[in-house]
Amino acid sequence: MENEGVHQLTHGDYEHLLEFRISLRRFQRWSEDQARMAGLTHVQHQLLVAVKGHPGPRAPTVSEVAEYLLLRHHSTVELIDRAEAADLVRRVSDDRDARVVRVRLTARAERILDQLTPAHLTELHNLAAILNTVVAGARTG
Repeated sequence: MENEGVHQLTHGDYEHLLEFRISLRRFQRWSEDQARMAGLTHVQHQLLVAVKGHPGPRAPTVSEVAEYLLLRHHSTVELIDRAEAADLVRRVSDDRDARVVRVRLTARAERILDQLTPAHLTELHNLAAILNTVVAGARTG
């Protein structure tokens, strides 16, 4: 696939891409380890972030959570089932349409997120700095 305005790829471009992918994977592994130490699976942690980070005043629907996590609806339902059994989330009926199910965090999940999130934000800032360096290097390459 040819893009107009894109320079001829160099070995340096691939080095920058590799550097970013390694950094991204290190962040992911670190995050998985942090979740595990907090008693969560990494997917449960992603679920909690998806529910907490959902924009607006109303809790996300199961379908919205599935979209955020790039999961199929039935896989999301199974994840929510397990998270509900672990006292991390609860299902609630929408106050406007009882057919719609929304997902809320429990107090336990809120405490876990409060514990995990500050370090994650710090690591994301570090990752952003690496990305900025990679992008700047790719532009000059």
